[in-house]
Amino acid sequence: MNVLDEIVADQLRTDLPELAAGDTVRVSAKVVEGNRERIQVFEGVVMRLRGGGITRSITVRRIASGVGVERTFKVNSPRIERIEVMRHGQVRRAQLYFLRKRVGKAATLRERRPKAQAAGQPSGPKAKASGPKAKASAKGGAKAQPAGSPTEASAGQAPGPKA
Repeated sequence: MNVLDEIVADQLRTDLPELAAGDTVRVSAKVVEGNRERIQVFEGVVMRLRGGGITRSITVRRIASGVGVERTFKVNSPRIERIEVMRHGQVRRAQLYFLRKRVGKAATLRERRPKAQAAGQPSGPKAKASGPKAKASAKGGAKAQPAGSPTEASAGQAPGPKA
C-alpha cells in the first residue's frame, strides 16, 4: 500500500449505512453561516450514487414548496454528521433521472420487501393468505358449484369417457 492509499484509508467513514438508488434518506449536514455552525437536515430520495472510495457521492432529491431540489453530498466528508435510511425503494435503474419529470404521487417509489418475504417465507407468526380464495375459505367454504362442473368431477372420481 502506498502513501496515498494510507491517507485515504484514514479518511474513509465506516459508520455509514448501506445506500442504494431509490432509498429515502435523511442527511444531516453541517452548515457554516458566518461564525455559526448548525446542522441542516435534508430528506429525499437517492437519485444516484457516484464514485467509489473517498470520492463517493450521492445525489438526493426532494420537493420543497412544489419545486424539485437536488443536492449532492460527498459521503465521506467530515461535514456530513450522519445519514439515516428511512425506507428502501424498489427500483430497476442506477440513476433515477425519470423522477425529475414526475410530480406528486407519481414520483413515489414502491418499498423494497425484506429478503425473507421475497423468498416466499412468511415474515411473522401471523402470516395469512390473502386474495379471493383465502377470503372464501375463511368464510366457511368455497361457493357452490353447479352439478357436473369440473371441480366436482375432480373431487375424487376420475373423469369418464364422454357420451
